[in-house]
Amino acid sequence: MFLQDAPPDTSGYMIAGYVVFFLVTAIYLFSLFIRSRNLKQDLDTLENMKEESTLPPAREEAKAAVPRPKAKSTAGRSKPGPRQVKKKVTKKK
Repeated sequence: MFLQDAPPDTSGYMIAGYVVFFLVTAIYLFSLFIRSRNLKQDLDTLENMKEESTLPPAREEAKAAVPRPKAKSTAGRSKPGPRQVKKKVTKKK
């Protein structure tokens, strides 16, 4: 009759499916671990940069007390912009 034939053995496909599923899951979890570690390193770096950028008040006063060189006076002169610069034309003889 119809049901006397044995169904095909698909246990190999089932095991392969589980192996693929667990491999993909393991790779994803490893990726999350690496991302988390890198995020913590970036956060530590940013915190260190923030601490270095804020100077204590005593250091700011000492920095302000350092004499700075005087800038040259440019009163009455304006620096030409990139389009205002004229090229010197030389004539050939």
